[in-house]
This record gives sequence, structure tokens and C-alpha cells, in this order.
Amino acid sequence: MKHRIGKACLITLSILFAAGASLANVQKTDATAKPVTSSAKAANAGKSGKAKPGKWVDINSASKAELKTLPRIDDALANKIIAGRPYKSKAFLITNKIIPPGAYQAIRDQVIAKQK
Repeated sequence: MKHRIGKACLITLSILFAAGASLANVQKTDATAKPVTSSAKAANAGKSGKAKPGKWVDINSASKAELKTLPRIDDALANKIIAGRPYKSKAFLITNKIIPPGAYQAIRDQVIAKQK
């Protein structure tokens, strides 16, 4: 009896682990990934208010005016982004504490960090 319960627990745990691993892979984002559909782009841009749908802003080459079109990016943050260039990934904006986490969440689907 104890052997069956132990076996059932191990099977259940392995199923939960596999499901968690597959969900983690789905939630990962790639720095070069583009949104799936144009309606998703429009929905994201509509929520932010400032950015144009379907337009990516390269944080390594964008002008101050282009950076300011992004939601929650003002003059001070645009200057900090420009001063911290070049970036290997858009995630460096948050890991190097260039912009606050909330601002990064608002712009992460609208920026890209192209390499030269």
C-alpha cells in the first residue's frame, strides 16, 4: 500500500514538474521576438497611448525624440538610456538599473537592441 502511494506521488510530481517547465518556456521572451499578430501590436500600443503600432525602437541607435515616444519614458530616462549605450540586450535596461521595472514592463514589447 505504501509503495503505491509513493509511486502515485512521484508520478504526480513528475507531471507537475513537466507542466511547470513547459509553462516556463512559453513565458520566456526573446529580445528579437516580434509580437505574433498585428492586432496584438495594436492592443499593446493602444494601452500605452504613445507608441505607434508595429514600430520597434532600437535602444542602441534611437534618438532622444524616438525614445520619448515610448510609454513612461521622459527626458531624464531617455538621457539615461542614451548614456548607457551600447546594450547587448534590452534586458540590460533593467539589470543595469537604467530604468525602473515598471517602465521596462511598459516598453519591453516595443524595443529592441540591435548589434552593430
